[in-house]
Amino acid sequence: MAIAAALIAVPMSLPAAADDITAHGISTFGELKYDAGFPHLDYVNPDAPKGGEISVWGFGSFDSMHPYSTKGRSGQLSSIFFESLLESTADEPDSSYGLVAESMEYPEDRSEVIFNMRPEARFSDGTPLTAADVVFSYEILRDKGLPSFRAVIEKQVASAEALGPHRVKFTFKDGVPTRDLPQTVGGLPIFSKTYYETSGADFEDSTLTPAIGSGPYILDSIDVGQQIVYRRNPDYWGKDLPINKGRHNFDSIRVEYFADYNSAFEGFKAGTYTFRTEASSKIWATGYDFPAMEKGWAVKDTPPDGTLASGQSFVFNLRRDRFQDIRVRKAVGMMFNFEWSNKTLFYGIYERIESFWENSYLKAS
Repeated sequence: MAIAAALIAVPMSLPAAADDITAHGISTFGELKYDAGFPHLDYVNPDAPKGGEISVWGFGSFDSMHPYSTKGRSGQLSSIFFESLLESTADEPDSSYGLVAESMEYPEDRSEVIFNMRPEARFSDGTPLTAADVVFSYEILRDKGLPSFRAVIEKQVASAEALGPHRVKFTFKDGVPTRDLPQTVGGLPIFSKTYYETSGADFEDSTLTPAIGSGPYILDSIDVGQQIVYRRNPDYWGKDLPINKGRHNFDSIRVEYFADYNSAFEGFKAGTYTFRTEASSKIWATGYDFPAMEKGWAVKDTPPDGTLASGQSFVFNLRRDRFQDIRVRKAVGMMFNFEWSNKTLFYGIYERIESFWENSYLKAS
């Protein structure tokens, strides 16, 4: 049996086929912005100082620190513990680069993908992150994960297999679109197989004890339903990777919970937390005149944003006969007077977007 096992293992560890693409990242459309060996992302300060705290607000409450379970309401940012093989960037709409993976190999049709993992990757408890953990994570998300994960994995992924300690292969099912799938599986969170096997934790259960991850932050403290504090892991394995240079700078991240949007704004005015993004045109136009603003303790700003523009829209169910006629859809759109609404109700703040790819090179011109 030992001889047979060795014979089986040999072809599985062979290099990729000669016509396969080997790359440091992958893009759904076009070319990658960053070449192999890039020093850091363009939008970061690689020399940014480390330290301090940033605090934000969370809505309502929480009773779990497990963001991948259907049970309970998970704490804000609780996925911060976990990493994936690939990492997307904020200045490209469709690209991913190696994080836990150092490189990847795939054929032109993207019917499968092999990830070559960084052997130095570690979980926060110091244990190695291996291909076995990636396969375990795929299987547990497929069998017990959120419906959004299960729907993709069950229908589109045929298998995941470890080809070695730091080499893992995903094979996709026949007859499904595969262009996005290397990035889809490359973006799955990675959990520690050893943690789940030794702790007795059930992946489906809600829990306030987060699972072991490999990310840059670990849990510092929680006040259930009220506050979460995350602490930067000084021993984080990936802090010097080019994809991470200039990022994860705060020593701690604090989340303060509020019952509703208005009380959260009052909390900001009182200095209970230090950073918020504004989603109310009324508050943006009329609310930022409180004492802390007048004293220069708070700053209102619109920083540059290279991400895809978000928007609100009508989404038609084309399975309904009435919406299959494009004239009906156009008529519904014409019934909404954007210009009047923007001027009268929204303080003239909004702009109409003209594409799902607004604010990116993919927008049709």
